[in-house]
Amino acid sequence: MAIKLKVNGVSLTIEADPEEPLLYILREEFGFNGAKFGCGLQQCGTCMVLADGEALATCVQPCQNFEGMEIITIEGLSEGDKSHPLQETFYSEQAAQCGYCVNGMLIAALALLRKNPKPNDEEIRLSLDKVICRCGTHSRFISAVKKAADQNSRF
Repeated sequence: MAIKLKVNGVSLTIEADPEEPLLYILREEFGFNGAKFGCGLQQCGTCMVLADGEALATCVQPCQNFEGMEIITIEGLSEGDKSHPLQETFYSEQAAQCGYCVNGMLIAALALLRKNPKPNDEEIRLSLDKVICRCGTHSRFISAVKKAADQNSRF
């Protein structure tokens, strides 16, 4: 079946099983490898993308569920060689250790900041709670999101 997706501002069509998880389409067919396979149960957050502004897991969600949605992957955050302001604060705060969860942390944080550009600590924690970081660098992620919120008014 022809599946039509809009990823990072580009309309893409692929012949695929409509039940195939979006994560597989993004990685294997389109080459967007930022979203990772983690748990395969929608519980760890490494596979998240922004879909119509919501941070959504893609590891088990059928690709057909994303037709007509505006999908943004981590690759779509930067503009050419210029990193997104949120990515910059993640770098400056050293908000990653192994890096496996960074995709989910960035996507969850961006979804929050687009809805609430000035979140408090609890709102940040609740948003990032969707993503498991096994390295334990949560405090750095929270600092990075707070810094981004303080430095920027729009996301």
